[in-house]
Amino acid sequence: MNDWQKKSPLDWETYVNKMVKVAAIEKHEYEGWVLTVDPVSASIVLATFLENEKVSISVVLGHAVQEVKILKEGDDEMKQRLSCIFAPEESKAYSPEELEKRKNDLKTWLETNHIPVTEQGESGRTLCVAGVLTIDPPYGPEECSSSNEIILSRVQGLIQGYHEKQQ
Repeated sequence: MNDWQKKSPLDWETYVNKMVKVAAIEKHEYEGWVLTVDPVSASIVLATFLENEKVSISVVLGHAVQEVKILKEGDDEMKQRLSCIFAPEESKAYSPEELEKRKNDLKTWLETNHIPVTEQGESGRTLCVAGVLTIDPPYGPEECSSSNEIILSRVQGLIQGYHEKQQ
């Protein structure tokens, strides 16, 4: 086990959102912005921004890491760019204010139709219907999740109808 693998998740977290140079076995070197570090394998996920707003993602396996050197701290704009890399395309189209309005409008509509709904999660971004179904931003039928397929199907149908009436 190398020194990198012996670090704790809290140590690895200090590398997130920073430009690093990773020295790996067989004299390989990788440079990029750290998106995350897998806490089980100690693998580093790096993002490199190419032209045309394209992003290259590479993973350096934890057992191959020999040294990680921080080259640059990420500013707020870079942290925002990094956080959006894996966000679904639909949610990128909405500003935080628009998402909040969509959530509140859908919640009000569900409550008006006597469907029990609560907000959950740290920031209250996820809607929870009757404790068995969740709806994530941007609050469309595709963002519904439930282990009960009957409830899932019915609520997705309701939300689909709701969104069609809104347009």
